[in-house]
Amino acid sequence: MRSFPGDFLWGSSTAAHQVEGGNHHNDWWDWEHDPASPAVESSGDAIDHLHRYDEDFALLASLGQNAHRLSLEWSRIEPAPDEFSQVALDHYARVLDSLADHGLTGFVTLYHFTLPRWFAARGGWLADDALDVFGRFVERVAGTLGDRIPYACTVNEPQIVALGSYLNGEFPPGHRDAGEAIAVNATLGQAHRTAVAALRAGRGTPRIGTCLHLPYLEPLRPGDEADEAAAGMARAVMVDHHLDDLRAGGDVGDWVGLQYYTRTRMDASGGALDTAPPPEGAETTLMGWEVFPAGLGTMLRRIAEAGLPVVVTENGIATADDDQRVRYLESHLAELARVLAEGVDVRGYLYWSSFDNFEWARGYAPTFGLVGVDRADGFRRVPRRSAELFGEVARSGDLAALRAASGTTPSPS
Repeated sequence: MRSFPGDFLWGSSTAAHQVEGGNHHNDWWDWEHDPASPAVESSGDAIDHLHRYDEDFALLASLGQNAHRLSLEWSRIEPAPDEFSQVALDHYARVLDSLADHGLTGFVTLYHFTLPRWFAARGGWLADDALDVFGRFVERVAGTLGDRIPYACTVNEPQIVALGSYLNGEFPPGHRDAGEAIAVNATLGQAHRTAVAALRAGRGTPRIGTCLHLPYLEPLRPGDEADEAAAGMARAVMVDHHLDDLRAGGDVGDWVGLQYYTRTRMDASGGALDTAPPPEGAETTLMGWEVFPAGLGTMLRRIAEAGLPVVVTENGIATADDDQRVRYLESHLAELARVLAEGVDVRGYLYWSSFDNFEWARGYAPTFGLVGVDRADGFRRVPRRSAELFGEVARSGDLAALRAASGTTPSPS
């Protein structure tokens, strides 16, 4: 029995720095090569998607996917202030044409974690003119490529940029300053509106959204005043700030992206923003995250309060056991089907990630891909069984094949 509408968008996601290779001119390349940073290895050649994009898109389409999310590498397009590379713009025009040629609806992210080296050096998102700099970049992209972009994703996970770069020091520039994190979180909310205006003025009519990372947050000890306060503080920054801004009026785009991975339990006993490890015996991933599918449904209902159609732009698992990935897909897509049946307006689901790739400071060890990549054997692509089963869902709109493979029986309605 079909659980998803016939026009539902099914695909997977990547980000330029994680798959292209050779992005030498951004802040992450510098960070990976800084012995003082927590990065365990360099992205290097990544999976050479820069040169293999066409065959990669052909593979994803053959696996039943009808949509794909990627990002444009800002530092390739604008390697120096107000100096734009026509070669890079022409490259991305070919990439977007290839997507369309293979029948994949494109979701194009404009900012996915990496900054041009020159912009990072002058303060990045803390710079006084940060919004002007980002707006100029988006204007050039929109004026050149806008008619090739069906769906535009303005900012990827503003909350994670704020936390990773300015609070916990895992991302460049490695700061640990709560005031800076709060300021950057707010600036990136404004950056979405800046990008919306630039895209509206450009070529074509891309449908525009921001991609929000919304974990399921709860207190470690329900009823404990300190834990409840910590969970409330985390929700205010991670969730409420951005949803309130989308509801505040003005042109905030046409849809919103949800990126969900896990439950986070706040433990105030060691500090206001400390988190507890997963419960004893809980299923976890290679990232150490708890597998908690119910949280996807909860956060879909929550993000729908913004009043915009929703696309799941990231959801996935890092695992060395593809059977676990199959179970993960079944449990999370079943949760998505329940939410759809309730009438929540969800238009698509994009798994993270299309391929095993460079997982930022953690390097290549966490394997998220529906398609494995043997980097020691000419970057050979190895589609996994989970990719085939995901394609069955995409073609049929039904979870039967996934359920059978994962040994799950449908819940009574």
